[in-house]
Amino acid sequence: MTAWTDHRTFLRRALRRPALIGAPAPTGPTLAAAIAAVLPATGAPTVVELGAGTGALAPAISARLAPGARYLAVELDAELVAHLRHRMPWLHVLQGDAADLPALLANAGVGPVDAIVSSLPWTLVPPQQQREMLAGIAATLAPSGVFTTITTLTALPTRVRELRRSLEATFGEVVATEPVWRNVPPSRLFVCRGPRAC
Repeated sequence: MTAWTDHRTFLRRALRRPALIGAPAPTGPTLAAAIAAVLPATGAPTVVELGAGTGALAPAISARLAPGARYLAVELDAELVAHLRHRMPWLHVLQGDAADLPALLANAGVGPVDAIVSSLPWTLVPPQQQREMLAGIAATLAPSGVFTTITTLTALPTRVRELRRSLEATFGEVVATEPVWRNVPPSRLFVCRGPRAC
């Protein structure tokens, strides 16, 4: 029942605000597990998720993190924020634009973070805006931090190349994973380390 509620909420928001939703369905469990595997499994890291949507990544991320870790989610859409707070009261949800990430985290009293994961539709964002948002992400990461984002295999190749250039301008290391075919749509991750000073 809860999976159907999540899917119905996702579809309703996708139909009303298609420019903000980059996929036809919430992230599947196989891809969510691949994202979670990038995160630290020990210690007490601070992890931030951008574009949390209906919370499709949250169970895998929460299961990966050790006790004492801090997990926050950023979501712009008010209806999705209310959905997350109702369905996952344990998740610290910040309502706001990922473009304002440094200010959002500062207002929440969050210092440098250890990992940021994103399911934002980056290939729908103009390159200049990508670079500005990525600069904010790099500024909030600890020097040893990691940024991981999803890109669908259905995205236009030229847009994916633009995204990769933006990532490589922001991080010293950018690795594309093998495709996760058991996702709708099939997707891969960009795993980025070594945030550059912006």
